[in-house]
Amino acid sequence: MDTIDSLLGEADQAWRAYGVGPADRAALGADLRLDLRAAAADGGDPAQLIGDDVAGFARRLADEAGVRRVRSDYGRVLGTALIGAMAGAVLGYGLLMAVYPIFVRVVDIPRSIDVPIQLAVAVGYGIPAAVVAAGAVIAVRTRLRDLPKIRRTARLMSVLVPAAGIVITPITVGFAWATGYSTAPEVVTTEIAMVLAALAGATVLARRLSLREGRTASDTPHTDTTVIRPV
Repeated sequence: MDTIDSLLGEADQAWRAYGVGPADRAALGADLRLDLRAAAADGGDPAQLIGDDVAGFARRLADEAGVRRVRSDYGRVLGTALIGAMAGAVLGYGLLMAVYPIFVRVVDIPRSIDVPIQLAVAVGYGIPAAVVAAGAVIAVRTRLRDLPKIRRTARLMSVLVPAAGIVITPITVGFAWATGYSTAPEVVTTEIAMVLAALAGATVLARRLSLREGRTASDTPHTDTTVIRPV
């Protein structure tokens, strides 16, 4: 049974990489498990039923069953999100430069008003972060209209990307404080890398969750439940 579970695990990974949805992977896996158990019960080697190329066998099985493949395109989604985020960063920086003098004049009347550090951080980091997040979501939503479930991906990004920003902002600020708010290239590069890593993680998670959500009846094809054996 360990061999069967191992083969099924490899097949499931191949189906996942091939873009087969969860419901179809479960149906294909159940049928394949029956075939492998039948082969073992007959005294044969389950691995011989599949052959050496487990991934190739799994893809052929999916094609013969007529399952619908969903394009994940993590690379395209992530690349587009990062491009949108960089455009948002430029716009956010410009917006911050425009708003900052106004903010200083407001809090400077009267001069006895002390600006809370939390408010300064919220303005200094919050405005660019919000524009960066919006840029990433808008870029994905508008530039990748051809991808399946991209609207759902963008909706999830609109929640997960700001959440990631909320988490990474105090971490980045703490790192900046620990380095004395240094502007050394290695320090600034590290701060940028931390923010980009949070954005990338939120984007990939949003795409993964959007593909895992349940399908409607019209989206889920009926797989053939007959035994499919390799030619």
